[in-house]
Amino acid sequence: MNYSADWPRTVVFAMCGSFCTFETVLPQIVRLRSRGWEVLPLMSYSAATLDTRFGRAADWKCRLEEMTGHRPMEDLREAEPLGPHRMASAMVIAPCTGTTLSLLAAGVSSTPVTLAAKSLLRSGRPIIVGVSTNDGLSGSVTALAALLQRRNYYFVPFGQDDSFKKPCSLKADFTQLPDTLEAAVRGVQLQPVLL
Repeated sequence: MNYSADWPRTVVFAMCGSFCTFETVLPQIVRLRSRGWEVLPLMSYSAATLDTRFGRAADWKCRLEEMTGHRPMEDLREAEPLGPHRMASAMVIAPCTGTTLSLLAAGVSSTPVTLAAKSLLRSGRPIIVGVSTNDGLSGSVTALAALLQRRNYYFVPFGQDDSFKKPCSLKADFTQLPDTLEAAVRGVQLQPVLL
C-alpha cells in the first residue's frame, strides 16, 4: 500500500518524555527537512511542561519552532484535526515512551500524542514509532508486541541500549528514522527491525 497519494509531504513529529534522547532525536528533524518533509512538531504533556536535568521545556519548544518553522502543538484541540483535515501524511513518535506505547496499544487517546495518532489512523495513515523506554522488555513488552502486530504501525529499528546496566531498556536507532518514514509511506517496515 502506498500512503503518499494525494496527501501532503508533511509529517507530524511527536516527542514524548524520554528526555535523555531529545538531543539524539532533534537532528532527525533536520534530516527530514533536507529530504523535503514539512515537519509539524507536537509534544506530550510531559515533554511540553517538565524542566529536567536534560533541559527546560521552554528551550525545547523554542528549538523545535526554530527547526520546523511551526510552534509545537501541545493539546488535544490541536491534535484532533490532523487526520480529518489531511494536514499530514504520516506521524512520527520519537522518542516514544513505555507509557505512550501502552496507551496506543490500549486505544486510549487521552494525550495530544495518542489523539494525534488516532486522528491519523482513522484515515489509514502510518504511525512511525521510535521507542525509548527503560521497561521495554518488562512492563511495556506486551504493548510493544501488540503494536508490532497492528496495521499502520511501523518501528524505527531498535534494540537494547545497555544490556548490562539496564537489561530491560530498549532504544531505537534514531539515525534510521528518516529511512523508516520513507519506507512506511510505501507501506513497508524497514528491516531488520531488531538490532
